[in-house]
Amino acid sequence: MKTLQSDRMSISIAKPLISFIERYRVRHKLKTKSEVVEHAIKALRDRELSYQYQQGMKELTSEDFEFMDAVVGDGILPEDDL
Repeated sequence: MKTLQSDRMSISIAKPLISFIERYRVRHKLKTKSEVVEHAIKALRDRELSYQYQQGMKELTSEDFEFMDAVVGDGILPEDDL
């Protein structure tokens, strides 16, 4: 697994959230509070990406959907189905 380079940053967080971070860290067997924060940021990133996809889908026309239906399986062979 490739290790990503990281930077340090200092943030202020309300005490009740710090308590939650520590409980989450212990419950999920994470080594550091930073890992908890990374999990939270990744969840926010995923939520934002999902929102952006939803917004993009709203902008599609019926012609766009017809095109996607026609090419959705391109390059997929029956043995690729798992």
